[in-house]
Amino acid sequence: MTTSIFQEEHPACTVWGMAASRKIVPFRLPPLPTIGEIIKLYKLRAEKQLSQNFLLDMRLTDKIVRQAGCVRDAHVCEVGPGPGGLTRSILNAGAADLLLVEKDNRFIPGLKLLSEVAPGKVRIVQGDILTYRMDRGFPKVLTKAWEDDPPDLHIIGNLPFNVSTPLIIKWLENISNRTGPFVYGRTRLTLTFQKEVAERLTASTSSRQRSRLSIMAQYLCTVKSCFTIPGRAFIPKPEVDVGVVHFTPLAQPQIQQPFKLVEKVVRNVFQFRRKHCHKGIEMLFPEAQRLELAEVMMREADVDPTLRPTELSITDFRALTDAYSHLCSENPGLLAYDFREELRLKHLNKRMGMTTVRTQKTRLPERGAEKGTVEEAPNVL
Repeated sequence: MTTSIFQEEHPACTVWGMAASRKIVPFRLPPLPTIGEIIKLYKLRAEKQLSQNFLLDMRLTDKIVRQAGCVRDAHVCEVGPGPGGLTRSILNAGAADLLLVEKDNRFIPGLKLLSEVAPGKVRIVQGDILTYRMDRGFPKVLTKAWEDDPPDLHIIGNLPFNVSTPLIIKWLENISNRTGPFVYGRTRLTLTFQKEVAERLTASTSSRQRSRLSIMAQYLCTVKSCFTIPGRAFIPKPEVDVGVVHFTPLAQPQIQQPFKLVEKVVRNVFQFRRKHCHKGIEMLFPEAQRLELAEVMMREADVDPTLRPTELSITDFRALTDAYSHLCSENPGLLAYDFREELRLKHLNKRMGMTTVRTQKTRLPERGAEKGTVEEAPNVL
């Protein structure tokens, strides 16, 4: 069967590739220049402002792909392929269809080289993964019911540090809403993060690394810490090591509340991570009702108010979000309340009041008063 080259326009991005062949056969990349040689050939260098770090060791890229599970004959999206090291490992593992999403156009020529030696397997999107519509990136035939096994689709990426946290938060919200790459079902993710972020994502109750990210990821996914890559394996060498984390969305989230509501409760609790959890809970409510409603919420949730945020389990957060949701249903406008906005307005009014007082103190006397002063002055003539 013949293949045909195509160029397809997407919003804010361009796609290069080939029409996929229907016949799937075992595949191995032919001999190619090394990634180091590709970097020299195309005069590539990692941009510090983009948090780019190249991973050249194919043994490590192969290991990342193995953590994703079986990708043979599967559809894969690789995020930020850069010079293409991880891309080669995915192709050598037998992926049938590989979608590359790369923002930096300097890497496109090298990725096109891989597309040419892997006919019918590689599509290249030049665009931003934060805005790319991945729900349009793969055939609908891949879709599986949410309660079924995950679809034959994987997302794999050596993420730039500056995009990793906003991207995983975006995808967690997509999981909650079953949108984006999760319209196909419980799509699995295998991603790299700074070691500290990886530890937060996988941290257990009462651990020092327990954080907002821990709760948001673990109530929606099974989160597994795979292995750590030392910083010296990257070029240029980052100041931190890198952790590889695997996510499998749960068939049933551990908290049955809207993502934004859960995020609001968790964010408020962890903003005072060294204090008792009731301190953060209080800030969910307007100052006039703060203590009263916080007490009602803690009592309804049956959570010990003296526990610290890191000591709260997913079960505790489920009870807290359920109680908060109940209070929001009884108090219209409560969900939209933000204590930071109330505090900002309070400070603004205070400053305006101080400005008014200073203006009154420095105001010049009225003209009538000036005349009165002259008339009352003694006659010295």
